[in-house]
Amino acid sequence: MSDANVRIPEEAKDRLAAIAAAEGLSLRGYLARLAQTLLTPAERAERAERARAALEEWNGYAPTPAEQDDLDHELDRRLAQVAGR
Repeated sequence: MSDANVRIPEEAKDRLAAIAAAEGLSLRGYLARLAQTLLTPAERAERAERARAALEEWNGYAPTPAEQDDLDHELDRRLAQVAGR
């Protein structure tokens, strides 16, 4: 496997290196593991669609796009409230 160089601010590198060290990993190892645990936007959309289909099959729940937007806004509002924004 070849390596790649990524330019990030020094403070970000230092923070990531400290997190990696606390987990007993090198920065390289930590970033490789992190990349394996995150989903791409396409993967997230695919998972969400599978979840929606399973929910609809299970109990018939099928919100309209407008209802989905309302639910998304409500979730955003609640998350912001919890985060203190």
